[in-house]
Amino acid sequence: MLMCRGIRGATTATGNTKEAILTATSELLREVTKANDLSEQNMAAVWFTTTPDLNAQFPALAAREMGWTQVALLCGHEMAVPDDVPQCIRILLLVNTGKGQNELKHIYLNGATNLRNRSAEAQ
Repeated sequence: MLMCRGIRGATTATGNTKEAILTATSELLREVTKANDLSEQNMAAVWFTTTPDLNAQFPALAAREMGWTQVALLCGHEMAVPDDVPQCIRILLLVNTGKGQNELKHIYLNGATNLRNRSAEAQ
């Protein structure tokens, strides 16, 4: 049976430029889709957030440039939390899958590799 499940991911951009944001986002999306064996047909929606120091481009444009024309995309900013990872792009993919939550692979790249551990410690 297919269920709608969430897959998380995060990465950091090398700077607040259109190119840096799109490059980092594209890399993250490729890694998440590869690790979870996803195609556009499985995706219900993707929510992108950036830290407030990234505003030169919408990260969702990277998905559109990858050909994701039928997926609902939304961008927003993360809260400005002290000591947060700077220049961070986060994603939440909502996917239709027969996999259990424990089978999904959440991907954290570059300067965001410690975020998964920090969120687990906070629970």
